[in-house]
Amino acid sequence: MQKKHFKVKHGSAYPQGAKLNDEGVNFSIFSRHANDVELLLFLTSECEQPFQLIKLDKEKHRTFFSWHVFVKELPVGTWYCWRMDGCNQPQKSGLRFDKQKCLLDPYARGVSHKRWNRGRACLPGDNSQSSMRCVVADERYDWEGDKPLAIRSEKAIIYELHVGGFTRHPSAKTSHPGTFSALIEKIPYLHSLGITHVELLPIMAFDEQDVPCHTADLGLKNYWGYSTHSFFSPHPSFCITPEQGTHIKEFRDLVKALHKAGIAIILDVVFNHTSEAGSNGPIINFKGILGDIFYHLDANDKSIFYDYTGCGNTVNANHPLVAKFIISCLEYWVREMHVDGFRFDLASALARGEGGAVLNNPPVLWGIELSEQLAKTKLIAEAWDAAGLYQVGSFPGYRWGEWNGRYRDVIRRFVRGEKGIIREVATRICGSSDLYESQGRLPISSINFVTCHDGFTLYDLFSYNQKHNEANGENNKDGCSNNLSYNCGIEGESNDEHVIAFRKKCVKNVFAILLLSQGVPMLNAGDEFLNSQQGNNNVYCQDNDLSWLDWAMVEKNSDIFNFVKSMISLRKRHDSLMRRRFLTGQINDERGIPDIRWYGIDGEHEPFWFDVDARVLIFTLAGIELDESDLHIVMNMDDGDISIDLPLMQNKYWCLAVDTSLLFPIDNINPKVQESIIDKPYTVTAKSIVVFENNSF
Repeated sequence: MQKKHFKVKHGSAYPQGAKLNDEGVNFSIFSRHANDVELLLFLTSECEQPFQLIKLDKEKHRTFFSWHVFVKELPVGTWYCWRMDGCNQPQKSGLRFDKQKCLLDPYARGVSHKRWNRGRACLPGDNSQSSMRCVVADERYDWEGDKPLAIRSEKAIIYELHVGGFTRHPSAKTSHPGTFSALIEKIPYLHSLGITHVELLPIMAFDEQDVPCHTADLGLKNYWGYSTHSFFSPHPSFCITPEQGTHIKEFRDLVKALHKAGIAIILDVVFNHTSEAGSNGPIINFKGILGDIFYHLDANDKSIFYDYTGCGNTVNANHPLVAKFIISCLEYWVREMHVDGFRFDLASALARGEGGAVLNNPPVLWGIELSEQLAKTKLIAEAWDAAGLYQVGSFPGYRWGEWNGRYRDVIRRFVRGEKGIIREVATRICGSSDLYESQGRLPISSINFVTCHDGFTLYDLFSYNQKHNEANGENNKDGCSNNLSYNCGIEGESNDEHVIAFRKKCVKNVFAILLLSQGVPMLNAGDEFLNSQQGNNNVYCQDNDLSWLDWAMVEKNSDIFNFVKSMISLRKRHDSLMRRRFLTGQINDERGIPDIRWYGIDGEHEPFWFDVDARVLIFTLAGIELDESDLHIVMNMDDGDISIDLPLMQNKYWCLAVDTSLLFPIDNINPKVQESIIDKPYTVTAKSIVVFENNSF
């Protein structure tokens, strides 16, 4: 594009953002209290000075509270930002206008942080040479008939991953490591594993410089991405050519490729706070545009930000304008980007109203639930915030799934050998009816997980008793200290074959329980091949080998990978593990047997649920269809072996399907090669799980 002066006309208040058409580009931005507004146009994302500055006239370029201008013949790929002037009285009004500060368009479809300096944005005055920039994006795209997938929730197997860390390690052997494109190259792996949904850690543009000073001094940066500033833009670092404004195309290519493989995509979204932090944080967009309404502010001193997120600010999500922004954003990602679902970080923060009060019926959450455009979209809540609000089992709404933190904790306790908790373990693996049934919700409301990005990896869960986060530069004070972990007798890495074997068995036990549970299972990327973070349970700032997946481990630990793959396959062939309704223990009219039956070790009576020493669960799960095999499952987390008799089944015989104490390939047996076990006790060794399938004579 040649440097030239483009003619302008009034423009339109809608749509918000920068919208390209055949005649040029319409720009619109909302600000109720701005007095003067300027649009700065740049040739590239790295230009120091704008080639054109357009000063908007209040009489011509303002409709209600929207400022707008149409720039004739302006081409796609033009970079821009805004400046606004107005009241700057943070304490009295919450307004922080700074006429020299460059502001991002909240609706920008693509941004660049090439020149970004967070420290400069924290100070008053001109930051035009160190600001982020927005791009006029080309939103045309050939979807080739693609549309969001409609996979039923009970059939879902979710796999949480970080777009960058999934392929940045050299062992990934991808063409453009750490990008959406590189993830496309790994789709065959995801398909072979058998997962149905990928859940991506934040991919909306975030501030990589948002880390504590002492962490930044170590050369570390914000890696996880829970520091969003531009909610409509894919993160530029995950793109190959972001400086060419290809953000939208590159993300859409990923979505289309995943859908072709039958894999849906869920985005981890961060609407509870932004990267602008508290009163001393940077002005990036919202502070300088909507400073009085976008965040929860102290009523007496509006320069003080209420912080229910642990990140310096909390989005005032139930203000009508903010709620509209959030819902419009979600609808955009579904309508225009074909996303299949969202996981909401610290979602309970979105239930807070004015003054931080917890609302019984938060407008934004109900608006999301009732949106027609989101009707077929998966909604998953991390149902707590950082200020003590815990809503697992009581999150507002009906069709939301919840990260079940209670499932995570009790399964960790059970597998590490705690006594007297079998009653709660049974409740959790049956879909947590105590949390959801009375509300008319379903087992699919429970998103079951034992590990995720936040905390120990699964292998580290059985390798460390204590967190080891020294590399983060915070004196090991960051990250959770209550991990419910067990190091199997040795802290950290070990060459002891017995310790390694025991750790592997513990890992298999977790995967077995997770994939035998009612509800929706979620796996943490890399756990299936024993990825380790050396005991660091908070790698939010570690964009390096510590957090990247080493793909050589897939072959090294192929026994665990194949076990997980086989457990996923077992789950998929049993509808009884993917029920949409809660188990009752009542006799099924068609089958003539209970949907679930519990046994004590004697094989006859029910277990004594309140036994303070109990560490064994035994039950038979009936198939739903007449031709579906039943499952007899024994979970022995005791220190000793037990001998069990298999239930008598008319015209059927039992086959061993899974035994976590055995080694690959006989720890998880394909039905085609299973051998029958008839009329004899089976020894279930200590700390192991056994599963039998039955077949007709």
